[in-house]
Amino acid sequence: MDPGGISDNAKRNYQEIRKKIESKKARLCIVGLGYVGLPLAVALSKKGYFVYGFDTNPAHIERLKKGDRYIVDVDPKEVLSLLGRKRFSPTTDTAVLAQADIIIVCVPTPLRKVKVPDISYVVKASRAIQKYLRKGQLIILESTSYPTTTREVMLPILKKGGLREEEDFFLCFSPERVNPADKKFPLTKIPKVVGGLSRESTTLAFLLYSRIIKKVFGVSSPEAAETAKLLENTFRLINIALINEFALVCHKMNIDIWEVIEAAKTKPFGFMPFYPGPGLGGHCIPVDPLYLSWKAKTLGFKTKMIDLASYINHYMPVHVVERVEGLLAKKDIALISAKVLILGVAYKKDVKDLRESPALELIEIFQKKGARVFFHDPLIPYLKIETINIKGIALNKNILKTFDCVVVVTDHSSIDYAFVKKNAKLIFDTRNIYKKTSDTVVRL
Repeated sequence: MDPGGISDNAKRNYQEIRKKIESKKARLCIVGLGYVGLPLAVALSKKGYFVYGFDTNPAHIERLKKGDRYIVDVDPKEVLSLLGRKRFSPTTDTAVLAQADIIIVCVPTPLRKVKVPDISYVVKASRAIQKYLRKGQLIILESTSYPTTTREVMLPILKKGGLREEEDFFLCFSPERVNPADKKFPLTKIPKVVGGLSRESTTLAFLLYSRIIKKVFGVSSPEAAETAKLLENTFRLINIALINEFALVCHKMNIDIWEVIEAAKTKPFGFMPFYPGPGLGGHCIPVDPLYLSWKAKTLGFKTKMIDLASYINHYMPVHVVERVEGLLAKKDIALISAKVLILGVAYKKDVKDLRESPALELIEIFQKKGARVFFHDPLIPYLKIETINIKGIALNKNILKTFDCVVVVTDHSSIDYAFVKKNAKLIFDTRNIYKKTSDTVVRL
């Protein structure tokens, strides 16, 4: 993957940064110290690189320096050790961008309320980098976005100072694949995809990530890498929608969807189990495929499967509320006078993260229908998001007995589900925690 057919100046810049990567003398800056950026910064620091961590949120920087945990996959003791050994330097000062040989952008890329990609954080980061951009730097974008973001959004901003990609600096896209709280597949055990605007950019990114990740796969362009990320998450979006639709049909036919999945799983080929739930959460699956859908619409193409899958998954919170309403009606309890407990509000098991959590939509729907809604989550003490303002409650026998229905939404490991079952009047289980239906337990 060595460069060929480029100018002597480009070769010098390429060889300089390559030598720095190989000798671990390259200074790095991770832009955005969230679920993607912080684990990456720690992994690279532990391998012997000096890493600046840039974040616009001063609270993140202070918490890191104090040794507070705010990212589930990063041990605060490791951070404090790296700080003490001067291998890691978190800051809110953009001037560190000038000191870095390699800059990796890990900023949020949310969807606007009208389902249009919001790449404002990528734009802001690109403008900050351009201000300090110098010859011989490697820039890598990890933030998920629609195909052509690296080439058509980031590159023009970086070029405004007169420097040229491949000749003066190098630009690459490498999609993040972080799965928070996954102990089997931490960042360093997940294969990495890299796609640069030039062959040299791909090679440099390949060399860097190979220092911390065993398998790195190079593709021909940033567009291929950007689209690969969207394919991964669209695959999950559509299959989750399929199993959610199966769950809806099975309910109508009085068939146990969980038993059906277990039976289908016995086939050793051609089947991969997915599971129904109360809706989709997290940044990736509910959001990323819609980047591709939006991009396709700009080209006059309608992504029917993506749009339909998104519709089905977004319907699930409504279905959950309707099921609970029906169960309460059988007990002559109107939802408007019911007291409901949401058990778990994080978007994912054992993760302190509310991004796109279906629990939030469930709470809003229950509240709009007049129910009194409370929640318990061992990782989240309170909710104050838009129209929701609720403090979490502790679980005890007397409190549980006051609820007309407990809805299991997030299956945190630390919740005592046997205790909940023993003391609750009615449980609607959206995660198959209890494995079978009983007098007090009804499953999705």
